This record gives sequence, C-alpha cells and structure tokens, in this order.
Amino acid sequence: MTSPETGLVPVVHTVADLRAQVSAWKSEGLRVGLVPTMGALHHGHLSLVDAIAGHVDRVVVSIFVNPTQFGEGEDLDKYPRQMEADRKALSDTPASLIFAPTVEEMYPGGFASTVSVKGVTEGFEGALRPGHFDGVATIVTKLLMQCGPDVAIFGEKDYQQLAVIRRFVADLDIPVEILGGALIREPDGLAASSRNAYLSEDERRVAGRFNVILKDLVTAVEAGKDLRTAEAEAGKKLIEAGFDTVDYVSIVDPDSLAPLESHDRAARVLAVARLGGVRLLDNMAIGAP
Repeated sequence: MTSPETGLVPVVHTVADLRAQVSAWKSEGLRVGLVPTMGALHHGHLSLVDAIAGHVDRVVVSIFVNPTQFGEGEDLDKYPRQMEADRKALSDTPASLIFAPTVEEMYPGGFASTVSVKGVTEGFEGALRPGHFDGVATIVTKLLMQCGPDVAIFGEKDYQQLAVIRRFVADLDIPVEILGGALIREPDGLAASSRNAYLSEDERRVAGRFNVILKDLVTAVEAGKDLRTAEAEAGKKLIEAGFDTVDYVSIVDPDSLAPLESHDRAARVLAVARLGGVRLLDNMAIGAP
C-alpha cells in the first residue's frame, strides 16, 4: 500500500499515530501483521513482508536501530541507516505502513524497565553478547504492545532470537501469533545479512563456504556420526576454509536450544564464524532419525 502522492509506503514516527492507524484497520475487521526490522533492508527482510501478507490484511514494518541490543564495541554507530532506500524497497511489497520511531520515542526520559528471559538466552549469543537478549526482548515487547498485531514474523536466520521471542510471548501471554520466516540465502548459499556488505571480495568468497560446511555436518549427523565429532570437524573445516575464528558450532534441541547428546530427535545446528571483523551467523535443521 503506497501513498498516491509519493508512490512510497507511508511512515509514522510516534506510537500514537501507529496505534491510531492500527485501531482504524481493526475497526474495519482487518487483521494486522508486524515485521520488526532495524532497516538496511535486503531480500531476506522483504521475504518476511511477503510471507506475513498471506496471514493478514495489513502489514506494518517497523524500522528502528535499537541501541539496547548492541554491546560495547559493537557496530551501533556504523550500522547502516537508509530510510529512503528502505521505503523504496518496501514499495514493491505488500507493506501498508512503516513505523520509524526515534530513540527518544522508544526510550523516553526516565525509562527504567527491562524484559529478561532465562534459560534459552544463556548460551551462544547470550553468552558472547551480555545484555543483548535483554535489549531484544525489551524492544520486541514494546513493539508488540505498541502495535497490537495479530501476527508478527521473525527470520529463522537469528534462530536463538526467534526462540527467545517465542518464549517470552508465551510466558507473558502476549496475544500475538509468532511466525518464523525461512532463512533466505544468497546464490552461493550464504545467509542474507546486512553485515555481508562489510566483507571484501576475497572474504565474500570464503564466506560462501559456511553453508556448504554446515550442510556436510547435517548429512554426517543424519548418517549417524557422533554429534561432538561432527561439531569439531565442522569447526576445523571453517578455519581451513579461511575463517578467522569460530565462536561455536553446536547441535541443539530446536525449542530449548539445550545441547543434544545424541541424535534422538529433530535438531538444529547453530554456528557463528568470524571473517574480517564480521560475525556471520547460520543455522540449519537436522531431521529426526
């Protein structure tokens, strides 16, 4: 849905204006979906807009670079902000409205509350990025309460984030259906990410090996290989392929993210490797035995 004046998706900047528009839609009996993003939209984000459109009548896309989920030394200041390009990209999707609040709108003076989730946040990204998931849980809770959507969607690329959101939405009885959007890949299989733009040409070629190595792990585990052996071999292959370091390669329960001791159920492999100062995340499903 685009503005007839500009041909671009309309933008609101305040919670009051967002709620007014959503309330008007709901008064007409329309279902509303929310796609939370931090902008710098690529085809992975746009696929989420297309996916949720099949479940709702109107789609809100939020664009907000959330400072509370960035840790010390992370790339908050250089994280790309490109609102006009994002508006143009969304004009070719079913997006109905963009919610683009300021930091002051989301965290006004005196703001003192945090949503904290135990268990599912405590390993992997939670261990490596202290406070990250408190920031994610707090901002997503705010967005869900501000918009009041019937459905919200989050990409499976950030698989731990999706698991965290499903946990607190259930725990806090927030009346919204949470969908997982399929992980979108580049032609060589690299998971689509705004941070891929930071890679040099040579690094980008190395990065294309990430998904290939994880596919080999999945095949090996489904054929009966010991899980710890498969994890260790994948980590070694990543270093041999040219990655600088490997933060983790772990095979876990797809819901609790607890590490599995044996392949006795469907599983998920979560992996992060670093290349040229860029942290690359990926994950893949492992079928039940």
